[in-house]
Amino acid sequence: MNIHENVSLKPYNTFGLDVNAKYFIEIKQLNDLKEIVKANKSDKLFILGGGSNMLLTKDINKIVVKLDLQGISVLEETNDYVLVEAQAGENWHEFVLWCIEHNYGGVENLSLIPGNVGTTPIQNIGAYGVEIKDVMHSCKALDMKTLEIVEFTNAQCQFGYRESVFKNELKDKYIIISTTFKLTKQNHVLKVDYGAIKGQLEEKNITEPSIKDISDAVIEIRESKLPNPKEIGNSGSFFKNPIVDKATFLRLQNAYPKMPFYTVSDEEVKVPAGWLIETSGFKGYRLGDAGVHEKQALVLVNYGKAEGGQIKKLSETIQREVYNLFGVSIQAEVNIF
Repeated sequence: MNIHENVSLKPYNTFGLDVNAKYFIEIKQLNDLKEIVKANKSDKLFILGGGSNMLLTKDINKIVVKLDLQGISVLEETNDYVLVEAQAGENWHEFVLWCIEHNYGGVENLSLIPGNVGTTPIQNIGAYGVEIKDVMHSCKALDMKTLEIVEFTNAQCQFGYRESVFKNELKDKYIIISTTFKLTKQNHVLKVDYGAIKGQLEEKNITEPSIKDISDAVIEIRESKLPNPKEIGNSGSFFKNPIVDKATFLRLQNAYPKMPFYTVSDEEVKVPAGWLIETSGFKGYRLGDAGVHEKQALVLVNYGKAEGGQIKKLSETIQREVYNLFGVSIQAEVNIF
């Protein structure tokens, strides 16, 4: 293992922020991960995955551990389903494409989400009507105190909307090393009613879509309105869509009859944060090199030389103005350091 000193993390975070790591190590073997954890207390380590769901506002005065465990394997298979285990360092979108190539269904709606497999259960990533909780069978994690490998079932992960036990009670106590997904081999359950998928398929005259058709549609939709992090620094959706109670929703709907919404339950409704931000006048807003993307108000961007602190300040300004206008709090989906 080679530990490097004073390494720029600009290539390792999708915002492209030039912050410094006091120490940096890339881990490709589980035994090496155990060794570095054994030699350091958890508060001395900063675990880095794909760098796609983070906003770095300062230098990291710790050992940054770039988790790069690789491998995909089939654990179990029947005529109807398959259990596929992917190591934490596998790129998420590449894993989705691998599944589609093998005709394994369930993750096609999650195409083109940035990041690595290991962080997907932490965040319970989701898009177009599908979340990780819908397809995840279990995950394995390294106990940072005992160095034992512990397997967590789907239920034990305590998934919520962009939430899991790893963001709460077990935060900084485990490092996810692999995730196993239960995917369909036939009779795929296709979800085409969320967002613009159905319209995209109709445009191509596709009436009986395959999982690849859905994946292609999602990729085209995302590419049409979300900036490529390799071209403009960003972390995808910066804010969570707020879930409001029925009374708040009716108040908002009365004031804004055309407001889009998604019913969560009889008592709760999800309101698109992007709509709230755009209606507040922030779409395309720019403060130096920190800005709100011109095509998708949910995405904050680094146009080149923005600092993490500037993007954080912009996000706080948006939160404040959205609350002042609508009386609704929007929370960051991105982890801020």
